[in-house]
Amino acid sequence: MNGPEAATAADADPAVASRRRALATVIGVVFIDLLGFGIVIPILPFYVRSFLVSDVFIGLLAASYSLMQFLFAPFLGRLSDERGRRPVLMLSLLGSAIAWTVFGLAGQVSDALTLTAGLAVLFVSRMVAGAMGGNIATAQAYIADITPPERRAGALGLIGASFSLGFIFGPAVGGVLASDAVVTAAREIFPAFIPATRFSLPSFAAATLSLLALAAAAAFLPEPERERGVAARRSLVGQFADALRDSGLRGLVVAYFLVSVAFSGIQVMFIPFAADIYGYNATQTAFLLTYIGVLGVINQGVVVGRLSRVVSEPRIAIMGASLLLVALAAIPFSPELGTLLPAVGGPAYLTRELLALLVVLATLSLGNGLLNVALSTLVSTSASADKQGSAFGVTQGAGSLGRTVGPPTMAALYAAVTYWSPFVAGAVLVIPILAILFTIARR
Repeated sequence: MNGPEAATAADADPAVASRRRALATVIGVVFIDLLGFGIVIPILPFYVRSFLVSDVFIGLLAASYSLMQFLFAPFLGRLSDERGRRPVLMLSLLGSAIAWTVFGLAGQVSDALTLTAGLAVLFVSRMVAGAMGGNIATAQAYIADITPPERRAGALGLIGASFSLGFIFGPAVGGVLASDAVVTAAREIFPAFIPATRFSLPSFAAATLSLLALAAAAAFLPEPERERGVAARRSLVGQFADALRDSGLRGLVVAYFLVSVAFSGIQVMFIPFAADIYGYNATQTAFLLTYIGVLGVINQGVVVGRLSRVVSEPRIAIMGASLLLVALAAIPFSPELGTLLPAVGGPAYLTRELLALLVVLATLSLGNGLLNVALSTLVSTSASADKQGSAFGVTQGAGSLGRTVGPPTMAALYAAVTYWSPFVAGAVLVIPILAILFTIARR
């Protein structure tokens, strides 16, 4: 039986329907959690400055999140292999709710005690949130548990789409909550013991969303049927050593690290580049980031799934890395590339230089989407059924380490060398990734 009749039979299969509900629930949980993360993004620099410290602390606060995610992602992944995906996801969501609540109270601690004490609370809460952010590896392992290998790339692509949606809507919501009108209205509604400031409201909203995700997981997310492994207790270094000794995972761990160094560094330095070279202000740059986010949803939620039905994962990864290399190298030279385009009509702001940048950013989004989803799928197919959580934990940890190293490294290149150096350096880092992927494709 094939065609529409087969599809109807599959829809009627209780097991298939159950898997689809579980997949929809875990994607929803990830989206709600990441939406809360995105809400806090607009206030971070201003929150740090309210403690009267150097802007260096903005970078340190960002690095503290990624560092803790790096340290805890392998642990949470292994714990999910041993104790179950559902309890680990629920524990991490509860921890995130607590962390964001405390984050919003750091200003009140500063007022009651000292600026140093408030800043310490800010960092501790951010580090706890980073540790709980390692739950993405568990969500990826959950999806690997409930989807057949031939459908896994499309399902894992939905995780990437959730990321993109969180970063599209989260900052916008956070900006609204931090506005004077909303803060004033909240002060009139809230009881006196609940602080209503431009920093606390987005933080409390993020905590509320984590609690909603926790409730959704408790109500609708079953523990998947799978093989359980009881691995020996291994240190973080030991887990990475095991992964690097595994011929199937070694290259993928290195690829995760390199792409995270390159992409996270470029994410940080794109805003200064847009301001210095294009003369854009924060609002105009935000529109560009939203544009990238919308394309990310389409690429990872739709394009990757359909492409994976006709193209193998190694080839998708090679396509993605190639596009990413070209886009990274082209970003700083977008104005020059724009001069090669014919004159365009339409609004005055739609210059040839901007059009070139939009094309390059679209290439960047497509390349990043293809590469990241294909890498996740390759990790899943390279690990045994009882080690999915551990494998995703280690690779996510490598990505978190890359996001800890990338931003300060690329910022130093931007400041000390020239504006185009971090983008070219990012492109150079993609070359060994391509070498790894070609080796996997041949194997």
